[in-house]
Amino acid sequence: MAIDPQLLAYYRRLAERYATEPVPPDVPAQRARFAEIAAGSLRPDPEGVVVQQLEMALAGRTLGVRLFRPAGVATPRLLVYFHGGGWVIGSTQTHHTVAALLAADTGCAVASVDYRLAPEHAFPAPCDDAAEAVLWLADQRRALGLAPDFLAVSGDSAGGHLAAQAAQQLNAGDAVRVDAQLLIYPVAAPVLSTESYRAFADGPGLTRDEMAWFWTQFIGAEALAQGAAHADPRVHPPATVVLVAAHDVLRDDGLAYADFLVRHDAAVITIEASGMTHGFARLQPEAERAREWMRRAASAFAGMIDDV
Repeated sequence: MAIDPQLLAYYRRLAERYATEPVPPDVPAQRARFAEIAAGSLRPDPEGVVVQQLEMALAGRTLGVRLFRPAGVATPRLLVYFHGGGWVIGSTQTHHTVAALLAADTGCAVASVDYRLAPEHAFPAPCDDAAEAVLWLADQRRALGLAPDFLAVSGDSAGGHLAAQAAQQLNAGDAVRVDAQLLIYPVAAPVLSTESYRAFADGPGLTRDEMAWFWTQFIGAEALAQGAAHADPRVHPPATVVLVAAHDVLRDDGLAYADFLVRHDAAVITIEASGMTHGFARLQPEAERAREWMRRAASAFAGMIDDV
């Protein structure tokens, strides 16, 4: 199926808007450009969703968290969310509407984490932030008025990678257990040779060259050349919903990770969103079908966790 016409119209508007603008010359300028673009797709929070700003004091640093409480749920379950942006760009602000809609659609309290970014804080710093943030928030469930017996993680793109890494790390220990995952077009491994990387190398939404650059900022050129994955089959993975975009370089990455989870006995629901491109979760206000696919994934997740 072709790319959704509303998404194509959005990309045309974006191209026209920045046609005469220079390419951002460095990482701070890229972050500023992305924040400007993302601001155009932010919307008022869904009715009844309450947002609370928290500060997490971790070892040697403090991370910000936005906690989105859904309407009409007295003691919601906790879903810790990590924004996308290739580990380099993005923030809780750029993905504010994504997190707010997740809270409304899943009925979970969504804690959106402002983790440290590469290249200033390259691997493993963002992964450390993710795991420690999930652990900190899990310890605060009772104090925050959240269900104490359930814990889930979520993320889109690079944030999906951080969510899965955190779940793997924590489930390998004894401190806390991650019960479920909602992964939105997740990055899984530094392998840029799949069929979807070839088919959608030039985007829209994300190109192969951009993804290679993001991986290089995160793990370095040498590690990227090795193409090693980091999944640990000794750890039983949690129940998972994997949502991929049909027109996305990361499509096969997400599908391969879903297959990995199935091979290691996880309950998995895989959804391939036809007509969608990378980043469509952030573009729900721009395209009706993007909103429909995110609702579908949230509904599948809500049904799954009812059985956990």
